[in-house]
Amino acid sequence: MCTFLFRRSERIHSAKMASGGLSVASLWTEVNRCGQNGDYTRALKALTKILHENRDDVTALHCKIVCLVQNGSFKEALNVMNTHSKVLGSEVVFEKAYCEYRLNRVESALKTIEGAPEQTDKLKELYGQVLYRLERYDDCKSVYTDLIRNSQDEYEEERKTNLAAVVAAMSQWEKAPLEDLGLPESTYELCYNAACALIGQGQLTEAFNKLRQAEELCRVSLADDSDVTEEDIESELAVIHSQMAYVTQLQGRTDEALQLYNQVIKLKPSDVGLLAVTANNIITINKDQNVFDSKKKVKLTNAEGVEYKLAKKQLQAIDFNKALLAMYTNQADQCRKLSSSLQSQNPGHPRPVLIQVAQLCREKQHSRAIELLQQFSDQHPESASGIKLTMAQLYLIQGHVTKACDVLRSIEEFKHKSGMVSALVTMYSHEEDIDSAIDIFKQAIGHYQSEQPGSAAHLALVREAANFKLKYGRKKEAISDLEQLWKQNTNDIHTLAQLISAYSLVDTDKAKSLSKHLPSADTMSFNVDVDELENSHGATYVRKKAAKVTGENLPKEQGQGEIKKKKKKKKGKLPKNYDPKATPDPERWLPMRERTYYRGKKKGKKKEQIGKGTQGATAGASAELDASKTASSPPTSPRPGSASGSSAAPSSNVVPPRQQKPAASGATRKKAPQKKKKGGKGGW
Repeated sequence: MCTFLFRRSERIHSAKMASGGLSVASLWTEVNRCGQNGDYTRALKALTKILHENRDDVTALHCKIVCLVQNGSFKEALNVMNTHSKVLGSEVVFEKAYCEYRLNRVESALKTIEGAPEQTDKLKELYGQVLYRLERYDDCKSVYTDLIRNSQDEYEEERKTNLAAVVAAMSQWEKAPLEDLGLPESTYELCYNAACALIGQGQLTEAFNKLRQAEELCRVSLADDSDVTEEDIESELAVIHSQMAYVTQLQGRTDEALQLYNQVIKLKPSDVGLLAVTANNIITINKDQNVFDSKKKVKLTNAEGVEYKLAKKQLQAIDFNKALLAMYTNQADQCRKLSSSLQSQNPGHPRPVLIQVAQLCREKQHSRAIELLQQFSDQHPESASGIKLTMAQLYLIQGHVTKACDVLRSIEEFKHKSGMVSALVTMYSHEEDIDSAIDIFKQAIGHYQSEQPGSAAHLALVREAANFKLKYGRKKEAISDLEQLWKQNTNDIHTLAQLISAYSLVDTDKAKSLSKHLPSADTMSFNVDVDELENSHGATYVRKKAAKVTGENLPKEQGQGEIKKKKKKKKGKLPKNYDPKATPDPERWLPMRERTYYRGKKKGKKKEQIGKGTQGATAGASAELDASKTASSPPTSPRPGSASGSSAAPSSNVVPPRQQKPAASGATRKKAPQKKKKGGKGGW
């Protein structure tokens, strides 16, 4: 950090007067007093008067730069240094590099430090900070290790804390193995950094315990200060709680993690980097659910200055989640825009392409998605493993099983893995391509035969290949695999039995000779528990229970299951008027109208139809309006032998029956039954 300068020029001792009536000596006295009191604004006023008298006073310029730095006016300080660069020379190399670092011009700060004529301790301190920001962790570790070894002052603990942070970053982002540098864990910062290093190694339980320890150390160290409130302590603990939530989330306890994350968000810490990471992790828990909350949280990741607080991989993860959130919220254009931008920034990274493919699949454009994956696979073969797995999945969705198999077989990295072999054999079996499935086994067995002969994975593949060939009747091909297994373990009776069974259809003499190696029946039946065998799940014979003896309660034998009682078959019920002497009707199973002796229903007086007819009609009203029941009304149809029935009266008020239009083919409405017209004896 910058320190105030109290050097004075020899020529100031003269009695020269400043323009304000004060001597230059008195102005320097004012500058010295303000510097000791920390009043840098007042010191700047005195320095301005001094520089008014002598514009190129190196000491005054240097002091002015330090005052501006202490007030946080880094741009103005840098302007002063650039304006008077010829006068100042290398006097302000540290101040210039520090201002560039604070203005996030890290590359410029690096050039300034490396171009310094002398590497002082304070320049080395700043050099370590710059290297850490540039994520050059190996060089940064060397700088801090050298500083700790060659310096002895009150800042040794801070240097060790920074070195612990470098080790944690290397473990987290570069997956470097942990190196014991002999760093203590006496403070909560050191303990916290040690926990971060353990997280990078996947030791989550140990990391969580270490974070608990850091929390206790923090509370103890801050409780001694009377000026620190409980809110200040919780604010300082926010970063520890957020990291504890991250470990909990990795362990699958998302509810607990979400509670801790929300607790940190409610505190509203001033660290924008902490807020951005916490909000991003909440979004990952929400996924495609609780989208409204995710849209609120994503605003915290866009805060000003976040890009200077986080590592590149953290910023990259946040950008990926923004694109996924746009996809989940059906913002297709926004998703495509973000994923395209990510692909241009990370041309070899497969995730932006996978996000674009996911969006295309949501739009049912599977063919276009496969083309995009194939294009990326051709351009970046080093990152094609995950891409080809996705291609195979899309081919399976479309029903192209053989194409999916071809894609999977082209992945050299997973070609001989047991999971890949299993998937390919299953898919070829589904397509009834047994030869290709056997070829998969052959290639995998050949690979393990040359790389890991006799290993557990090798023998497991041989056994599965033999079982597969036996299942599909390829006994000749299975013999060589079974012989290989039996030679590895001649005491394996199961393999021997399979080998004899396979030889029995190919070479009976060989089968007989191998049968001699089978153990005798007495040996195989030795120590067999008959009761346990009878009560086993696959037993077909069930022993009846013995009759219970009254007055005795015999204890059940241990391991003997309860025998279920057989349900008695119930006899069918007979009708009430059943006569065992009478011969049953042979047509009793047919409906009444289909029986030979059915003569139809007897015609009798029709009962009044209640509730039938047009809406609102009643039985009495229909009787009054029925023309056939009135004496004066003419018959609706001619009587037999009547000549007048051939011509109908044109003024007749009899309403003809309403005709229904035939229903269209495929219609679901049912045709209403047509009413019969009432009339006389010659009616319809």
